[in-house]
Amino acid sequence: MKALTVQPLTAGSARLEDVDEPPQSDGTVLVQGLAVGVCGTDMEIVSGAYGWAPPGRDRLVLGHESLGRVVEAPAGASVAAGDLVVGIVRLPDPVPCGNCAVGEWDFCHNGQYTEHGIKSHDGYCSERYRLHPEYAVKIDPGLGALGVLMEPTSVVAKAWEQVDRIGGRAHWDPQTVVVTGAGPIGLLAAMIGVERGLDVHVFDQVEAGTKPDLVHALGATYHTGRIEHSCPHPDIVIECTGVASLVFDAMEHLAAGGVACLTGVSSGKHALKVDASMLNRSMVLENQAVVGSVNANHRHYQAAAESLMKADRSWISKLVTRRVPLEHWADALARQPDDVKVVIEVGT
Repeated sequence: MKALTVQPLTAGSARLEDVDEPPQSDGTVLVQGLAVGVCGTDMEIVSGAYGWAPPGRDRLVLGHESLGRVVEAPAGASVAAGDLVVGIVRLPDPVPCGNCAVGEWDFCHNGQYTEHGIKSHDGYCSERYRLHPEYAVKIDPGLGALGVLMEPTSVVAKAWEQVDRIGGRAHWDPQTVVVTGAGPIGLLAAMIGVERGLDVHVFDQVEAGTKPDLVHALGATYHTGRIEHSCPHPDIVIECTGVASLVFDAMEHLAAGGVACLTGVSSGKHALKVDASMLNRSMVLENQAVVGSVNANHRHYQAAAESLMKADRSWISKLVTRRVPLEHWADALARQPDDVKVVIEVGT
């Protein structure tokens, strides 16, 4: 069967090739791959920045944002032949740590987890793959091809859960949300904020085009520039870029008792001058909180499914700006100015 593979830590090594059928040890649910979303993590793996091949191999099947159709499943499983499914990305470590043992593998303590298409486990950009039933999330057939947005939505569903948990330490009645970044993660975070009836403000760099149009169509407000100039003192900030200057801008301008959730990963290549004393004083005296959030567990995938089903179907369909056949995979990895979410179509 065909699969898109890469040699981790080796730039320019991605290629479409014939690979073996997925082993039974990967799970009892056989899935026909339909689509894989492309994200920044995939770009970094292809560039040689990081990634881990499965044990005993030097190549990794790429892709962690999946959509597939079940070909076969054991009797009594949570999914059956014909179901549309999304595969969960992270699998618990084999020890397991305390969190993995209770299904909170996104909080793995010992780092021995694996991740489809990222860390020590083949991804979903192949014609067929296998899943264990507990890591196959059934989606409503009405969502159809847009089910490929489930994984990035699960990431922000977890971020919103973290905000709720921390905000709920005291009386919590947030009104204003700032989302930094109008990529897929930022737009989906804004979507959930609008679904909650909050006043949502999205900050990005581009002045016009697809991203501002999507924000306006969502019913949120689009800004460029600094937070303090357009929306000072938001109750919630969801930071989706990893750009260090935006991270500290978000932390500096939180409202009293506010929560900032960081979902973007910084490159570590830029140094900033920060008034750490003032930041410390503000966070202590105003009970502000900053939390990092990464990955998702089964609960967050279910929350993502609910959010996508509530969303305006015509709006979320516009998040997928390009669909590229598997044989033209290289086109999917070449960024274009108006790209939001690019999807590789593996099957039909």
